[in-house]
Amino acid sequence: MKLLTSPASPFVRKVRVLIREAGREEAVEEIPVSTSALATDPQILSHNPLGRIPTLIRDDGPAMVDSRVICRFLDAQFKLGLYPEEHLWDVLTLEALADGMLDSAVSMAYEVRLRPEDKRFPDWIEAQWAKIARGLDSIEADWSSHLARLIDMGQLALACALGYLDFRHAARNWREGRPSLAAWDARMAQRPSLQATRPR
Repeated sequence: MKLLTSPASPFVRKVRVLIREAGREEAVEEIPVSTSALATDPQILSHNPLGRIPTLIRDDGPAMVDSRVICRFLDAQFKLGLYPEEHLWDVLTLEALADGMLDSAVSMAYEVRLRPEDKRFPDWIEAQWAKIARGLDSIEADWSSHLARLIDMGQLALACALGYLDFRHAARNWREGRPSLAAWDARMAQRPSLQATRPR
């Protein structure tokens, strides 16, 4: 299998973390591509009409798109167990929360990095951050028991989301007022899979 990647993409990072959690780096060739929301690498378009990463190229079927689909597929392929049946809906919900915060965080980054300064929309940026802040507050308040369980894909997705906030939005200081989540993140950040895939 081949994975189209970018070192800065938090959605790609989720897949790369899963592969390393499984210890199956040899099973997936990672192919870096240079792409952005305004200029899609042709190599992606030849496999994914949406022009997005991650894209997983298989020998026995169409390329797979969307990090959640790819993670679920690879978890089943590698028999890793990151979507345990007994907590499946919690895992999927936490993964969706993490991905939703990432959608807003990436949107904020695009607004600053891709738009000319005179066309930026500060209210849009703040509205996106408000969504992230509410998500973080909800996890701080309601998800501590889940975060204490064995590692699952929801937790790994959350760790990738928090890493992206540090990477692109460090000045927002998401840890302030969220001591439990900050302590959990500090522990998670020591996992070799997360260490090896830090965004750059």
